[in-house]
Amino acid sequence: MSFQAYLDAIETKTGLTPRQLVTIALKRGYDDPAVKAGEILAWLKDDYDLGRGHGMALVHVIKKGAAIDPKHVGSGGTHNDESETLWLDGQASKPATRE
Repeated sequence: MSFQAYLDAIETKTGLTPRQLVTIALKRGYDDPAVKAGEILAWLKDDYDLGRGHGMALVHVIKKGAAIDPKHVGSGGTHNDESETLWLDGQASKPATRE
């Protein structure tokens, strides 16, 4: 599953866009380098019933922003993505991809 697919699934499950969840996380201080992934995962599980895989995709965005490693772009691998930048503003506003 691509990182983007994880984020899209999070939106479907929670009703919140990834950007909305990141905004909540930032208000809680989860972007602080001292905050460990486990603390963020516990919050996402408790408040949104998100599992580890989906939670870790969000942890990545909270801690590192929307950029992903270029090695995943067009790789055909497990986390194959179409772009080096994840779309955080919701599925309905996502630009169409070129085939």
